[in-house]
Amino acid sequence: MPVEEWGLVASVVFSGTFSGLLVMRTTILHPMMRSMEGPDFARFLRSFLPIARRAPFNSVAVLGMVIAPTIALIALGDEAGGTPFILTAIGLALTTIGVFVVSRWLSEPNYDVMLAWDPAAMPADWCAVRSRYFALNWVRAAATWVAFAMFLTALVDLL
Repeated sequence: MPVEEWGLVASVVFSGTFSGLLVMRTTILHPMMRSMEGPDFARFLRSFLPIARRAPFNSVAVLGMVIAPTIALIALGDEAGGTPFILTAIGLALTTIGVFVVSRWLSEPNYDVMLAWDPAAMPADWCAVRSRYFALNWVRAAATWVAFAMFLTALVDLL
């Protein structure tokens, strides 16, 4: 199997597994967390976020969604105008901006704000911060789902 195919297979695997994580987060955890009162939500995040932030799966999946398509793009360089190249480039842009950048510069600072909350004395804007948390998860989910579709379509077209 040529390098570009391996790169696309890995792109599909990494984006597919991360997509599954985000489906669970947005469609199962969000409704559960939305029904929580402020103190319960804060306590839940104190248990969930520190583990989720350090989970090796997250780092490996996000790095894989950036490295694997980069390798595929380099290998597809001779066919820069072809469908697999264009779809892979779009998928890479989505994972870089919609996942990596959003996570690093928007979600992580929001996590710090939420982890600083005292459940016994919730800030007045806690609902707005929670809404931001949900919205950022949806942005990352949508970017990952579309990137997965791009990588899969590029792989099928290449085969």
